[in-house]
Amino acid sequence: MKNTQMKRSVQGLWLILCLFCSASLCGQIKLSSGWQSSFVRITSEGKLIYIPDEKGNTIPDFSQVGYHHGNRSLPFPKVVDVVLTPVEGKDNRPMIQAAIDEVSRKQPDADGHRGTILLKRGLYPVHGTIQISQSGIVLMGEGDNVHETCLLAVGKERFPLIKVSGKGRVEEIEGTRVRITDHFVPVGTTSLTVEKSNAFRPGDRVIVVRPGTDEWIHDIRMDCIVERKGTRQWKASEYNLSYEREVIKVEGKRIYIDNPIVMQMEEKYGGGEVYKYSFNGRIREVGVMNICLESEFEDYEDTNHGWIGLLFDKVENCWACNITCRYFGYAGISCDTASKNVTVADCRCLEMKSMITGGFRYSFNNCGQQNLFMNCQATEGRHDFVTGAKGCGPNVFYNCIASQTYADIGPHHRWASGTLYDNVYTDGEINVQDRGNWGSGHGWAGVTQVLWNCRAKGAAIQSPWASGDNYCIGLKGKKVQGRLSGRPDARWEGQNESNIFPRSLYVAQLMARHKNLNLTILNK
Repeated sequence: MKNTQMKRSVQGLWLILCLFCSASLCGQIKLSSGWQSSFVRITSEGKLIYIPDEKGNTIPDFSQVGYHHGNRSLPFPKVVDVVLTPVEGKDNRPMIQAAIDEVSRKQPDADGHRGTILLKRGLYPVHGTIQISQSGIVLMGEGDNVHETCLLAVGKERFPLIKVSGKGRVEEIEGTRVRITDHFVPVGTTSLTVEKSNAFRPGDRVIVVRPGTDEWIHDIRMDCIVERKGTRQWKASEYNLSYEREVIKVEGKRIYIDNPIVMQMEEKYGGGEVYKYSFNGRIREVGVMNICLESEFEDYEDTNHGWIGLLFDKVENCWACNITCRYFGYAGISCDTASKNVTVADCRCLEMKSMITGGFRYSFNNCGQQNLFMNCQATEGRHDFVTGAKGCGPNVFYNCIASQTYADIGPHHRWASGTLYDNVYTDGEINVQDRGNWGSGHGWAGVTQVLWNCRAKGAAIQSPWASGDNYCIGLKGKKVQGRLSGRPDARWEGQNESNIFPRSLYVAQLMARHKNLNLTILNK
């Protein structure tokens, strides 16, 4: 059965990770066979260590992304609650939606799962969006080939074929906001000193706020973008960045959080704040797997047809696995701003159909936090593995391939923070740069953007004038200037050198954490 093969595939991945750990992190290391970065490395004793820069910043730990922070493998439900077969020549959306609504009324089990809907092999024409708006529902097919389970978006309008979304938004818990008293909070740290900590307990959900200020906008020169029609200079009030975290320990006035800081916070730029929050409408434990998603289209640049294959928003701890998307206009799989801890694994976005210009063909699009895109493939896209404006990390693209691409991979515009591009291969470019007046004034695309062992035709990896660095480590490809000259270089290391060790930073970090090895920061 296809589902059994998928299960073995994912279990095989975890076996590979464990073998990597035992061979590479437990002392059996031959460093002479490769080279190591000066920013993060494995010692001869098998410890993963991070070396700080002159300000104390380190490359952050990206391992706590994806479904349940990478602490659980993806579930493969055994119980099938509803079995559907396609109805030829008719819109299958009402039938599928009715099945979802039926399972939505079930009570969740101890793991939060309500039930599984199996779509049997065949072609399901669908007009409009299939909505999953309750936790614990799995939509599963019998394979992602066009001759297996295939949902076909029909009709001359833009819509997501499947939308997984809850309701509501982040709500601040009144009276819990406190000021961070550290004068400088470096990238990579997992603790903060606050003016008072009595309101915080382990397990609390918190927002770490890094405010936008006029001085910061001025120092990164985003108040003087060269004007053209539609250009907007950055406004400080639009750059209050909110990072979702969880408290794991409180000691005095110091609180410890589960995921690291991915953008340095400085007193001269407003410091930072922390507050507790709730998000009552967000849904969990929803999976879409083992399905082919396609869209009808009229021609190669058709912009009026199925727009997104699978959209996640207002979710956490959800997943997409073994999905093939074909012929969509905007994205195969997209994670919107309020999506958190989503894993997109073993998925494909192929042969996109829309105009080859701005706003189209974002194959795997991520605007959320702590999301993982792993083992994904894209063809004929523009921005194939991409983050949106003000995307707050950490986020990871691992072991992904793009071919026949029409634009670049990387943070697309307006200051994404904390993304790892690990073993990403493309026949186009990977860029992290000042995009200037492209769009309506994109400006600096991001900070704490880390390329590790990637391959590209070319790469422009720059660092902003303030607030941190970007990294390009072990890139195989040409270093290019980028759109604008005179921008500071990122921290480049090992360009076109073979045999970087470890081969994958994400895998090394994940295995170090699961083996409870000490993550040591060396003193300079």
